[in-house]
Amino acid sequence: MSELSTEVPAQSAKPTIFFDGVSSRRREVSLALGDALDIVEEGGAPVRWAYADIRRADSPAGILRLASTSAPPLARLEIRDAALAADVTARCMRLDEHQTSRRGVAKIVGWSVAAAVSIVCVVLFGVPLAADRLAPLVPKPIERRIGDASEVQVKTIFGRKACEDPAGKAAFTKLVNRLRDAAGLDDDSMTAGVLPTSVPNAFALPGGKVYVLRGLVDKAENPDELAGILAHELGHLKHYDNMRGLIYNGGTSFLIGLLFGDVTGSSAVIFASRSVVEASYSREAETAADTFAIEIMHKLGRSPKPAAELMFRITGKEGGSGLTTILASHPLTEDRLARMTKEDRPASGPPLLTDKEWQSLKLICGSGKI
Repeated sequence: MSELSTEVPAQSAKPTIFFDGVSSRRREVSLALGDALDIVEEGGAPVRWAYADIRRADSPAGILRLASTSAPPLARLEIRDAALAADVTARCMRLDEHQTSRRGVAKIVGWSVAAAVSIVCVVLFGVPLAADRLAPLVPKPIERRIGDASEVQVKTIFGRKACEDPAGKAAFTKLVNRLRDAAGLDDDSMTAGVLPTSVPNAFALPGGKVYVLRGLVDKAENPDELAGILAHELGHLKHYDNMRGLIYNGGTSFLIGLLFGDVTGSSAVIFASRSVVEASYSREAETAADTFAIEIMHKLGRSPKPAAELMFRITGKEGGSGLTTILASHPLTEDRLARMTKEDRPASGPPLLTDKEWQSLKLICGSGKI
């Protein structure tokens, strides 16, 4: 061994094992410590590892397992003798350089927290901001296609066909047209109908579709009550609340789909139908829609108070939950009633419907109960 110019420490009875990283053969070797670590197998050429390249590898207790950055990735040296292990580690100044220090752990934790905060900020601020900016920019044809997709889901739940009694439909159309004209909505951008279900509800879909459920018509006592609810839904259409909610609920996946044109696929339908069924808007959007309804009713010379009275009869003092309420995320019904009572004015405009038309509208789905 003199030709290697190395120091050969006393070898323990415990074997030192070497895997060269090329084959799976287990080799018993001896070590020579000089200006580098020489791994010597009897009858074979020594393998030299520079001390600067040696790193500690995971190992069980009682074994020092080493790897080398300049050796094959799977190469391992296993030293079982404690004295020999101490002798080797004393020469390897960068043995644990790759291990995560406390400072490194703190850095990782810090970056993880920063990433989590970033995600929360995106969810709380980024997506809503994107929804606010993008909702008015969605092309009308795309908005209508989304509305058509969600309409299928709605009719599956609440009734395949809209109520079609001729006299009732004519009265409903007259009421909707008066509200639409006062709201300044385009003639071709809005459709409305009554669906035959006993649930008292109303909602707007993307693309200018508004549906009233028969249960709401049944509970309404006069045209002004129903008109105020319809005006509220027109406010959601005017403010793009349905598209904004769809973009917000769909999040990143919907934004990507919108970017690449895949807006009527499964993700759009799922998010659209969920938004419709839950009828979930922000409280700010609901308040804005209430303001819009108040303005429309005043413009028509009618009071917004009857609509709030209808909702109060349906939800009760503290509101309700699920599909039996007008909209679960609305401000408390008593607060809305108080606000619209303040906005109450004596009628200065003609009735929205005649008594005969109102009675026809009440029978738009037929006289039988569902």
